[in-house]
Amino acid sequence: MITRQQKRIIIIGIYLVIFLSIGTLIFFAVAPAPSCTDGKRNQREEKVDCGGPCATCPEMPNVAALAVTEQEVLFGGSGVYDVVASIANPNQEHGASTFSYAMILLSNSGEQIAERRGTTFILPSETKQIVETNIPASITPSRVEVMISDVQWERFSGYEKPQLNIYNRQFAPISGGVGFAQAQGLLRNESPFDFNSVRIVVVLRNAGGVPVAVHKTEMRTVDAGEARDFRLIWPNAFPGDVQRLEMEAEADVYNSQNFVKKYLPGGKFQELAQ
Repeated sequence: MITRQQKRIIIIGIYLVIFLSIGTLIFFAVAPAPSCTDGKRNQREEKVDCGGPCATCPEMPNVAALAVTEQEVLFGGSGVYDVVASIANPNQEHGASTFSYAMILLSNSGEQIAERRGTTFILPSETKQIVETNIPASITPSRVEVMISDVQWERFSGYEKPQLNIYNRQFAPISGGVGFAQAQGLLRNESPFDFNSVRIVVVLRNAGGVPVAVHKTEMRTVDAGEARDFRLIWPNAFPGDVQRLEMEAEADVYNSQNFVKKYLPGGKFQELAQ
């Protein structure tokens, strides 16, 4: 004989089955049908919203990874340090519209004592210097490790590098006045395009080619054909004998706010999937 308690359990179970059935019917009645724009991998798609019944998935770019060819941590002043990293792009037809980097300052024992993160870009077949200054650290770092991630590749067609040239390059200690040393030059935009922002990086090296100090600055609204002087000052003394002066100027041609559409008319590059 079924007890009263068992009857109650059976009745509750029946109600639960009914409610679940009704809920399932309502869900499928109001839920949108799978599509090629729903942001989900369904209906036999190869990837999210592509392949299968949807459009063909974009091909993966056949590219070599970006390489960190140099990474140095330098004295930047009391309790702060500078880092310079050389990044090489071995690909002739692909650049990166953006990638992330992390500069990890390490102690003698390998313990992380400071970090600086950022994003930048790189052009096809380019080797560029990334400089970060005034990174605070409680103890003196012995080395730095630079890590790259989140690379967004772009394929170029009819690519031409912006003609941003630096003339009258000079470096000298400051014998009187404020500061320890200075570097100066003349930036000339010899391309037919206006740029909202041009960044300049300066690397000082010793006789062995090792960096001893770095600096950077940014110029705003550099018009086509314009020439403009710049001057960078190191306020604090740094160790090492400067034998070589390197200066690089760059404009982000991927950034729509930096006249990328004017620089690459007709969509001369297209974004590729990761």
